[in-house]
Amino acid sequence: MVTDGKAGDENQCVGIAETLGLAYELRRVPANGIFGWTAPWGPIDPRQGPHRRKGALAGPFPEIVIASGRRSVPYMRAVRRASEGRTFTAFLKDPRTGQDSADFIWVPDYDDLRGPSVFTTLTAPHLVTAERIAAARAEPDPRLAGLERPRVAVLIGGDSRHLSYRKADMLRLTTDLRKLAGSGCRLMVTVSRRTPNPLRDSVKALAHETGGFLWDGTGRNPYVAMLALADAIVVTSDSANMVSEAVSTGAPVLLFDLPRTYIRHRRMFAGLAIAGALKPFTGRLEALSYKPIDATPVIAAALARRYAEHRSAQAPA
Repeated sequence: MVTDGKAGDENQCVGIAETLGLAYELRRVPANGIFGWTAPWGPIDPRQGPHRRKGALAGPFPEIVIASGRRSVPYMRAVRRASEGRTFTAFLKDPRTGQDSADFIWVPDYDDLRGPSVFTTLTAPHLVTAERIAAARAEPDPRLAGLERPRVAVLIGGDSRHLSYRKADMLRLTTDLRKLAGSGCRLMVTVSRRTPNPLRDSVKALAHETGGFLWDGTGRNPYVAMLALADAIVVTSDSANMVSEAVSTGAPVLLFDLPRTYIRHRRMFAGLAIAGALKPFTGRLEALSYKPIDATPVIAAALARRYAEHRSAQAPA
């Protein structure tokens, strides 16, 4: 797997590799400097290329490269070229260099890229598998199992290049969560490294005051356990990945809408609303019934089919 180190991109790659049962090695390419700035169109750092004893692409050519992140595109392209097409290349999300950039490309439905090598789904691949959810329910995290029901997982993102949390947004979210807790719900809160400190402090105090739980970064990450034990899930609209993970559980998903949400993500949210999985968060629970929506095994199966076609085409006549 080749990435530029972003956790969201790496989780998608790992989710696909694990679903396929592949043994994998993670290679991170340099994110800074001129070669990072010119990606995905520019060249790779020659010190990191194939045939080198050290570097991101050192070693023998793999059977499959799964890549994500724009800075990884030139490196995936370099492996494909150096292996003379023998290495099967798969890219997750739009590489921005066209539909011929890899043997297999996955993009969400809301992206515009289409072509023979492109496969699309409504939601994104991730690590929250049905097996992990089942295991977390079978052996509940003791930090969460004692909370009274209904339990609500609260997944809070943060500032990005697309949007920033305004004071009004943070106040509205905290107010609506307080209303939810006041109705008898117990909050299980997780925040992001991108979450603004004032919001982080507010929800931490709220969870403490109302008998809920907020993960402070110590101990084992309870993210999957929160999703598994949740009677409902509140998630902020800045993260399509978190929404994809939430709807894989089958629990009602309540979307806290931020005014500057990326317009393409809104297309995904509309599709999930039509599927009966998602409603806006207004400070109260909503009744929703739907089958879990998990694109990861669907994407993995499509990649496996394309790989089989690739191998067949590579075989001698």
